[in-house]
Amino acid sequence: MVNDVLKNNFGFVRVGAAVPMVKVANVTHNLAQIKILLKSAEKECVEVVVFPELALTGATCGDLFFQQTLLESAQRALAELLEFSATINVVGVLGMPLLFNGRLYNVAVVFHKGKICGVVPKSSTHNVSEGDEQRRFCQGNAIAEDSEMNLCNQQVKIATDLLFETPTMRFAVDFGSDLYAVTPPRRHVLNGAEVVFNLSALAATTDVDTLELRLRHQALQCVSGYVSASVGFGESSTDMVFSGQTFIFENEQLLASTSGFALDNQLSFAEIDVERIRNVRRRNNAFCNAATNCRETKTAVVFINSSKPSFNGISRKIDAHPFIPSDTEMLNSKCAKAYAIQLHGLLTRLAHTSIQKAVIGISGGLDSTWALLVTIGTFDKLGIDRKNIIAITMPGFGTSDRTHSNAEQLIREMGVTFREISITKACLQHFEDIAHDADAHDTTYENTQARERTQILMDVANKENALVIGTGDMSELALGWATYNGDHMSMYGVNAGITKTLIPYLIKWYVKNEPITASVTTILFDIINTPISPELLPATNNGNIAQKTEDLVGPYELHDFFLYHFLNNGSSPQKIQFLAEHAFSGVFEKKEIEKWLKNFFRRFFAQQFKRSCLPDGPKVESVSLSPRGGLLMPSDASNNEWLNVFSNKNNE
Repeated sequence: MVNDVLKNNFGFVRVGAAVPMVKVANVTHNLAQIKILLKSAEKECVEVVVFPELALTGATCGDLFFQQTLLESAQRALAELLEFSATINVVGVLGMPLLFNGRLYNVAVVFHKGKICGVVPKSSTHNVSEGDEQRRFCQGNAIAEDSEMNLCNQQVKIATDLLFETPTMRFAVDFGSDLYAVTPPRRHVLNGAEVVFNLSALAATTDVDTLELRLRHQALQCVSGYVSASVGFGESSTDMVFSGQTFIFENEQLLASTSGFALDNQLSFAEIDVERIRNVRRRNNAFCNAATNCRETKTAVVFINSSKPSFNGISRKIDAHPFIPSDTEMLNSKCAKAYAIQLHGLLTRLAHTSIQKAVIGISGGLDSTWALLVTIGTFDKLGIDRKNIIAITMPGFGTSDRTHSNAEQLIREMGVTFREISITKACLQHFEDIAHDADAHDTTYENTQARERTQILMDVANKENALVIGTGDMSELALGWATYNGDHMSMYGVNAGITKTLIPYLIKWYVKNEPITASVTTILFDIINTPISPELLPATNNGNIAQKTEDLVGPYELHDFFLYHFLNNGSSPQKIQFLAEHAFSGVFEKKEIEKWLKNFFRRFFAQQFKRSCLPDGPKVESVSLSPRGGLLMPSDASNNEWLNVFSNKNNE
């Protein structure tokens, strides 16, 4: 179950960002708050927690940083904190001022269970904005790479490029203002850091270029986790105010944050999927090449022998529909861009071939409807008469009254050429030719209809010098839910790069943004609400759909979820099931998810031969099933290793 203790954490590492309520230069008070937050982090099973820049003293001490009393108090407080942490299973990253070789540095001390793991000085100081820190602190990048120091009676490494490795991840440390450097400290991730802990003391402003934007950009650019804690309440407001915000990013995704300006201690935490970061990096050639070329520094790695904390479930939200943005503005933007990609893909193909006509089969279902709307948009942009689009309905044994009516009305309302060609006689003749019993509703019965429809479209296209527009989507291609050399074939597959679950949202976006009549709007919404079906088995006595796709292959929202995490993240079947149980809690039972996940892997591997000879079509999503660079996979690959997971689990 989702709430079981995660003995296998599937690559998730729970990290935290803590902001203590400080008093400037009151080290005793600040230490007490840090202890409280460290205990809170342990209670929440956090593995590594970062505190703000100079948290032990307060960041706004000004020239008090020159005072020996303050510096000695900070070191005594660190010694007391180390003693306090001896029984706490949390790695801490704490900001403080520190003297080294007679020079003063702004540093992060990484500690665990009473031991100092290493000291990371701020690599570059600044003389703008936040209090002229160059007046007080030396630049850490002047310290030799192999330097050591005695701190709290421990011999420890001190260097800007230290990396730290726990049993679950490799991490680095940087500082808030480092993000504003012309060349940010990306060497950490190129040398293997998967998560970066950022100590910040940046003042709050109304600038658009906020710390959040910088962190998001860095996390995305570095294919990493970024965890930031910024100084807050209690810092001096003589000339600046500090928000005390925290942010936890995984690539571009914000996992957790605090809104800032709180009047008490703050702790945010979330699980970063380090396994996903590793998988994405392996697939990212640009990242791999950059890492190969990163040889300008010798990075020391400090191993931290921490035990992996077990936590109940995961606190972060797992998106049940990863191809559909939950934010309305982002969803609208994605729909507009998807439409533009599909439209321009088809436009380029028509312009290249000098073809002025298109042929498309319209069933009254989601896929063919959206393909028709894309085709209409393309012809409008090229200034070609919509009548040059030949939309053909091809009723057969399973065509329902609802889909047939919607198809015909949509074609006529949109001003394209309507044709209807029944496939019934041709299929019955074919059954007779191959000696097949027309009452045997088997694969031959179904596929005959699909191939007859494709033959009609291809032959009409030859006759009219037109392009056959493919309507099948990526979700169907993943499952092989297409008849080989039937609806599997076209001359350009406009929907090959979009998922089934996205199409209803694309149509709704079209309704809001394109000039259409009220009657077309009614038709489109009825198509959205029509059960998905290939309509290859006879309709019911009252003309309704008798064959529903999702009853046969499983819910598309599950399969799209499986597809995303399998291809985009390289996740294992166990992890995909765990994520699905979390994302669809209360929607699908555990056994149901496992059933359809098994079916996904069976079909995905068995049906690769269909994807190996796909027609051309534009890539839209982050994943693609095209054999020309999207998915390079042999048609005869075994699914044994993926399916064995389930049998092994059942035998445990």
